[in-house]
Amino acid sequence: MPLKRILIANRGEIALRVVRACRDLGLTSIAVFSDADRTAKYVRLADEAYPIGGLTPAESYLRVDALLRVASDAKADAVHPGYGFLSENAAFARAVTEAGFTFIGPAADTIDLLGHKSRAREVMEAAGVPIVPGSPILANVDEALAAAERIGYPVMVKAVAGGGGRGIRVVHNASDLSAAVPVAQSEAQQAFGDGDVYLEKYLNPVRHVEAQIMADTHGNVVSLGERECSIQRRHQKLLEEAPSPAVDATIRERIVTAATAAAKATNYVGAGTVEFVMDDAGNFYFLEVNTRIQVEHGVTELVTGRDLVRDQLLVAMGEPLPYRQEDIELRGWAMECRIVAEDPYAGFVPSLGTIDAVSEPSGSWVRVDSSVFEGMEVTPYYDSLLAKVLTWGATRQEAIDRMLRALDEYVIMGVQTNLPFHVELLRNPAFLAGAVNTDLAESIIGNMHEATAQREHIAAIAAALLAYTTSKQGVTAPAVGGSGEPAVSSWAAAYRPGGLTGGWRGGGR
Repeated sequence: MPLKRILIANRGEIALRVVRACRDLGLTSIAVFSDADRTAKYVRLADEAYPIGGLTPAESYLRVDALLRVASDAKADAVHPGYGFLSENAAFARAVTEAGFTFIGPAADTIDLLGHKSRAREVMEAAGVPIVPGSPILANVDEALAAAERIGYPVMVKAVAGGGGRGIRVVHNASDLSAAVPVAQSEAQQAFGDGDVYLEKYLNPVRHVEAQIMADTHGNVVSLGERECSIQRRHQKLLEEAPSPAVDATIRERIVTAATAAAKATNYVGAGTVEFVMDDAGNFYFLEVNTRIQVEHGVTELVTGRDLVRDQLLVAMGEPLPYRQEDIELRGWAMECRIVAEDPYAGFVPSLGTIDAVSEPSGSWVRVDSSVFEGMEVTPYYDSLLAKVLTWGATRQEAIDRMLRALDEYVIMGVQTNLPFHVELLRNPAFLAGAVNTDLAESIIGNMHEATAQREHIAAIAAALLAYTTSKQGVTAPAVGGSGEPAVSSWAAAYRPGGLTGGWRGGGR
């Protein structure tokens, strides 16, 4: 069916991404904004924008009633959920369609099925998709203990309705499992409103490899290659690349076959991602399906030449996919660094404040998907993602070299960011060799903590020497703490890139 007016039920860079795709297709983009986002870039660039109140997600972007009211008042034809918030919420998808709008994504029943990890595993196993050894939903601790004996330790206790790394506990023995199951059930009930949990074999070290899929309403399903997403902190991705350095043509064909089988088995429509874990031997196992556009979709776009958000919109209009599986050819290498307002020298704690200055990198084969602007307030209400820096190269090394150049050009003043982490990662020998796994990021973060501790020790000595020297000379040492802080903290801060400016200038210097 023809669509003309698209309501974007999201914020930040993904909302801006959808605004631009709408403009390319001649569609009217309708933005919504909370009180905190009143001056956001996507609000200013959308064709129309409407307030939905409040500061927090619960007061704004998670309010189904407010979103549907705006859709009705603005005479929208369809709703694009973006990623995060309500994008994988079956009740929202159902409410959108029942209100007479097109939901740009899979059907609510498909989201329901794939959001339930245990049922999804059963469907995948029946479709011939490899799955990690695991258990059915657990009724009690005794069932968990029996299942763990059969599977073999270590195991993961996983919430059936979990996502984003939440609702997961790794246990290594029966005693820990007995304690973990009731805690996980309670945690899952509070977080997701569903206390069911099950077990999966804990595989470590592993890679996190995912396949992009696109499916239309005419039964066509295509996989657009794989992405390597192993660089993670606490199950949150930090860097992605396409293709994976561990996937050859034979493995890729198997992944494509599994991903398309997963889509067909669930009557999938739209953009989605089938996620797998993969061991060093190239064996991969189904993890989950993300029923939305992914944060990292840009790396797939760079190596395939497809605009995935545009394709989402065309599929929602009932158009058949303009390409077949045999048309998909991966060209070169793409890489994405997620830039977040978090301090890698302080355990990735969020950094809040005002963006005083920003200058984004540019040049050949550099793309920045960003919602950042000077004067923007980084608040505690939303995800800390500020921007995504993407580079393309004919080879993996060329993409890495261009990324280092881009990070060196990036200026963000006013808040701390994880830009220094990315530089450390891109120069790490294991990363350069493509020998990545889901533990690599944590080891680099640990090294950064250790280096910070050493610098703080040196700073403490320097502060003590300064105090001693000035007292001998009869001069009062300048105050460097303030508010009761020990003086060493300011000295230590000076050792961080941007420590004296409250920001980061340059990645490679």
